[in-house]
Order: sequence, then structure tokens, then C-alpha cells
Amino acid sequence: MDNDSAIAALGALAQGTRLEVFRLLVRHEPDGMAAGEIARQLDVPQNTMSAHLGILARAGIVRSERHSRSIIYRADLDGLRALTLFLVKDCCAGSPELCAPLLAELTPCC
Repeated sequence: MDNDSAIAALGALAQGTRLEVFRLLVRHEPDGMAAGEIARQLDVPQNTMSAHLGILARAGIVRSERHSRSIIYRADLDGLRALTLFLVKDCCAGSPELCAPLLAELTPCC
């Protein structure tokens, strides 16, 4: 991941509804959710939700797949992994023991 991709991903998540959408999709992995169901659960108009989902998809942290008449959205876990690694790859100036608390916090959820 490069700076521009990281900025796009972080920018997409720097808005309340989009952050909620992304966290909701992460909770619904690997099945994903239909766009209409995401809008209903977050009480957001469908056209507004479509715009938010488009921003997240262009940022590389959400992907979509058409199933019949529905579009199923999923968190792009590869994109999340790339962003997370980009943010911490130079962590702790070569002292991995300083990163141990961060890794310990991430381990149970992953």
C-alpha cells in the first residue's frame, strides 16, 4: 500500500456513517450484507447508503458482488490488512517488543 491508498482508505473511514458501515460489514464476514439491509440497520436512506458504499469501495476497503437482484457488500479484509500493515510496518524503530501489546490486542479478534 502506498500513501495515496492509505489516505483514501482513512478518508473514507473518517465519516461516521461510513465507519459504522465498515464495522457492520466486518461483523458480518464472511457472508456480507445486501445494500438495502445495511441501510435499514443503520437507518440511512438507500440512495445515501449507495453513495457511502461507493466511497468505501473506491477506497479499497469494501467489495461488492451481485447476487440476483441484490448487491452483497463485504468488508475487504485484504484491504484492511494492507492498511493496518502500512500503518504499523515501521513500528517501534526495530524494537518488536514495543509492539507486543498491539499484537496481543489484535490476536484474539483475528
